Amino acid sequence: MTNMPRLISMATAVPRYRLDQPDVASGAARLFGDRVRDFERLRPVYENAEIETRYSCVPIDWYLTEPGFEERNRLYLENAVPLLAAAAKDCIARAGLEVADIGGIVTVSSTGIATPSLDALLMQRLPFGPDTERLPIFGLGCAGGVLGLARAAALARANPDRIYLLLVVELCGLTFRAGDRSKSNVIATALFGDGAAAALVTCRDGFEGPAITATAEHTWPDTLDIMGWNVRDDGLEVQFSRDIPTLVRRDMAGILADFLRRHELAPGDIDTFVPHPGGAKVLDALEEICGLPPGGLVEARAVLRQYGNMSAATVLFVLERSLGDRRRRRLLSSLGPGFSAAFLLLEELA
Repeated sequence: MTNMPRLISMATAVPRYRLDQPDVASGAARLFGDRVRDFERLRPVYENAEIETRYSCVPIDWYLTEPGFEERNRLYLENAVPLLAAAAKDCIARAGLEVADIGGIVTVSSTGIATPSLDALLMQRLPFGPDTERLPIFGLGCAGGVLGLARAAALARANPDRIYLLLVVELCGLTFRAGDRSKSNVIATALFGDGAAAALVTCRDGFEGPAITATAEHTWPDTLDIMGWNVRDDGLEVQFSRDIPTLVRRDMAGILADFLRRHELAPGDIDTFVPHPGGAKVLDALEEICGLPPGGLVEARAVLRQYGNMSAATVLFVLERSLGDRRRRRLLSSLGPGFSAAFLLLEELA
């Protein structure tokens, strides 16, 4: 295969504060115990989430306050750029390159607003060239890791002499609203964490790494209410449906089979499944449709357990962990607002 984009380096980064799930559960009980009517019925979600630790850009006491949107977004900008800088420098160094070697930046984030965009802010911190291409992407949510890598691959294919840096950062904790008494908000406190990831993609000769051989996405009709944000005066209100695992079990097998069939493959031809671990129940459903035993998505479950759901960044944490073994063919997948599924094939080529 000619002109095939390759993944030549990866790195991840998390903020300084570690949140242990028992401490989060205790804090949620103090906050919601007398304010959410069904909280005691919901309380087992903290254990059932199968998450032990997460990372946050703010200490746990911050979550008991009620800041406005302006304060939240200030914290987003103050923390997102340093996290991206750390991941970017590590990723570039692992490839034996300099920052000035990067020809373009694709930046994915949906948990805050930045204009100038995060990539422009990062260019004031690191010595990127003034002709560096920039593609900031907002609104992909949890699908952003796979789709961001797909967009970087498309750019690399169109500009084979350039090296593209994918950057993903999600500070999900900053969207938590203490005054929101909805079930979705309670569940969000049991799931979401903060993190960033970086990846380098290029078609330039002389670099080694697995090739991005195919990408696809599928958007269901009439599903805009499945996942997303509602903008409120005090921040972003999380919206997600309890029907996501049901939707995965009902439709994903056929959608996945169609994607693989177009490339003369079947699920049995995939050596490693690399899904976005949105939650334990979603992983249960994915194991069923991928023909894996319960607990078979080992790397995805380990990332969920150690980092929680970091939205778009999470699947890249799973991918980085899986790259320790030179498996021939990996399938990345994620689900996000739209409601959409994203797929990407990563293959070791001779």
